Amino acid sequence: MNIMFQKTNQRMFGTFPLKGDTLRAAIEAAIDAGYRAFDTAQAYGNEADTGLALAESGIPRDELCITTKVTVENFSQERFIPSIEQSLRDLKLDRVDILLLHWPTPGGDIKLSLELLQEAQERGFASTIGVSNYTAAMMRQARQITGVPLVTNQVEFHPLLDQRKLLAAASETGIPLSSYCSVARGEVFKHRLFADIGATYGKSAAQVVLRWILQKGLPINTMSTKPDNIRSNFDVMDFTLSSIDMGRIDAMNAVGYRVVGKRLIPYAPDFDA
Repeated sequence: MNIMFQKTNQRMFGTFPLKGDTLRAAIEAAIDAGYRAFDTAQAYGNEADTGLALAESGIPRDELCITTKVTVENFSQERFIPSIEQSLRDLKLDRVDILLLHWPTPGGDIKLSLELLQEAQERGFASTIGVSNYTAAMMRQARQITGVPLVTNQVEFHPLLDQRKLLAAASETGIPLSSYCSVARGEVFKHRLFADIGATYGKSAAQVVLRWILQKGLPINTMSTKPDNIRSNFDVMDFTLSSIDMGRIDAMNAVGYRVVGKRLIPYAPDFDA
C-alpha cells in the first residue's frame, strides 16, 4: 500500500509557518489528538524544531511518518545530497519516510532534480519519494523519468479550485495527489454551503471540506495552533458525505480561488487552468 494512504497517514499535520515553542506546542497537541504523520520542509526553517518536538514526544519512530521537502535552491549536484544530510541531522533521523521536491525546477527542466531525488532514496535517506506543485504535464514527464514509483504530487487542493486536470493526470500516471491549503487558508469559511452541509452531519464546515477531499481520494495536510481545531481536523473519519452533498461541493470549483501562485512564489509553474 502507498504510505500516504495508510490510515493515520491520510491525515498529516503541517508545520508551516510554525517555529520554536509555538511549533512544539502544536505538535504536542497534534500527537494528543492522534496525528502520527508530520510534514516539514527545508524552506520552512523549522526542521530542527520539528525534530526536537518529535524526539521529545516519546512516540516510537516506527509509528511516525515524517515528510520533508528539498528546496529549489538545492537542486544541484553539489548541494542536493548535502542538504538532505543536513535535514536529517536537524530532524534527528537517519531517514525520512517521504522526501519530496518542493517545487518543479524553475525553467521547467525537471530531469536532474528527479534523478537526484531518486539517488537520495537509493542512498537510504528516504523510504519513499515524490514531488510537489507539479502540473499535469510534469507528472507525465516524471513518470517517464523516474524508475521508481512516486508516492504523491502534493498540491493545493480544496473545493474552491478546479483540479480536474491534475486528478486525471494522477489516474493516468499512477502518481496520487495529496492536499495542502486544504481549507484555502480560511477562504472556504466565507461560503455558507459548508456550514449548512455540516449541520446535517453534526460536523463543522472545516470537517466537511476535509471529508470532501478525502472522498476525492486525497490525503490531507492541515495546520492549526489551537488544540480544539487540531482535534477537529483529525476527527473526520467517522462520517461520509452523500453523493448529493459531494456534488454540491464539486460545484464550488467554479469559484476558482487559488492561494499559492506566482504572486507568492515567483518561480511557480504555470498551473493548469
